[in-house]
Amino acid sequence: MVVWCPDWPVVAALADEGLPTHLPAAVFHANIVQAGNTAARTLGVRRGMRRRDAQSRCPELKVYAATPERDARTFETVLSAVEEQHPGVAPLRPGLAALRAPRRARGGEPATAALLAERLVELGVWDSRVGVADELFTAEQAARLASEQDCHVVAPGESVPFLRELPVEAIDDADAISLLKRLGLRTLGELADLPAAAVRDRFGPKISWVHRVVGGAGAVPLTTRTPPPELARHVDFEPPLDNAETISFSVRQTADAVVAGLAAQQLVCTEVRIEAFVEGSSYDDPASSREWLHPRWFTAADLVDRLHWQLTGSFRAGEVRAPVSRILFTPVTVVPDAVHADGLWGGTDERVQRGIARVQGMLGHEAVVVPVLQGGRAPADRQALVPWGERPTGLRPASHPWPGSIPPPAPARVFASPWPAEVAGAGGRPVAVDARGAVLGEPTRFRPEPRGEWLPVAAWAGPWPVEELWWESGGRRVARFQVVGVDGRAWLMTWEAPGSWWTEAAYD
Repeated sequence: MVVWCPDWPVVAALADEGLPTHLPAAVFHANIVQAGNTAARTLGVRRGMRRRDAQSRCPELKVYAATPERDARTFETVLSAVEEQHPGVAPLRPGLAALRAPRRARGGEPATAALLAERLVELGVWDSRVGVADELFTAEQAARLASEQDCHVVAPGESVPFLRELPVEAIDDADAISLLKRLGLRTLGELADLPAAAVRDRFGPKISWVHRVVGGAGAVPLTTRTPPPELARHVDFEPPLDNAETISFSVRQTADAVVAGLAAQQLVCTEVRIEAFVEGSSYDDPASSREWLHPRWFTAADLVDRLHWQLTGSFRAGEVRAPVSRILFTPVTVVPDAVHADGLWGGTDERVQRGIARVQGMLGHEAVVVPVLQGGRAPADRQALVPWGERPTGLRPASHPWPGSIPPPAPARVFASPWPAEVAGAGGRPVAVDARGAVLGEPTRFRPEPRGEWLPVAAWAGPWPVEELWWESGGRRVARFQVVGVDGRAWLMTWEAPGSWWTEAAYD
């Protein structure tokens, strides 16, 4: 039995922000639609579409970056819900899980599928589909043919006829699908009729495995997972407490239990959610909830400190208006403890980390940021600011070629706003760059700073031309130069069409 939650990256992104699932949304990778929900598809958004085309068809489209960690973390709630109904779950990928079909228990597969769908609806997952078959690949294809909150059962011994009628699009490989269609193959049955050696040599191991499955062989045994240990810890207060210092002192043993439970699994926590529940409220509605990040890992003292800062701010802001009856620590992100082991030269001073976390607790999560390198052509484009303690996501890959970018070494100072500058050639004529990237006039003197003095050019290199957004009215054509004055200072200067010069950065 396979449980499939369609468009899971979009479902996870919306759930992460607490938004309803009926909003049109899509997940993008490299500005290409990776997944979209039903509302987005209704408005014309398709997988593989470029971002500007998707937003032109659906201006109100919610845009999210592809984050596999978020998808896996959110899908954990679905796996836990399935395990409550039927133990022995095998997660295949976020949005897809398998389990052994209970044919006699609870009224058979359709009844079990109905119970699973009802449980997932309680979690806010409205679109779930179940497929049942003799083999894992066949069960997945059956789930894709099922309707919303329904079950499609392939009778025992009928897997091969069922698979032979499916189109080649059932294979999750765009290149293989394109090649099969060019060869005139439209169904998996036509693929199964080819010789096995020819399929293996021409298409590779993945399609060769599908070929064996459609032929009645190649079944993969189901490898179920061990349910994850319960890492969350809570403490109840009787009577409830209304003082941040008293509460923080009373949770020290619970904080020790959280860290000890992680250590027993050889894990450490890098992200934790702390929730405070007040007297008379349900345990589904915390009065104060916040996720804290740590650049290394949380100790028991760190957990107590974060709780104290959170409660102090919540009492001051009026979020907590009644005595606190329960504190809940939930590790959100855990990693093996070996990942954060100290190097031979030591690590960052713990006092520095605690001081930064304290400032972040007072000013807000986005108030303390650190620079991170990402891909880009201009030096300013290569800088990204990420909240301290948070793992950077959605950055442009620095490993890509980025044509038009300047060669190393990188400038030491990048100005927040480029300075107006001037560059002249022989006879005082301004230096320019034509549409083909050729320099019109050799630079002989320049003025890199506003209201500065003219300096003779000792050496220069370039240009590195870039034409950005040439297909839109707001596009720009620029060319970058490295210029060294006779005083020994070096500058990164940019010529922008139709004829203005700017100083972007300095080499110190």
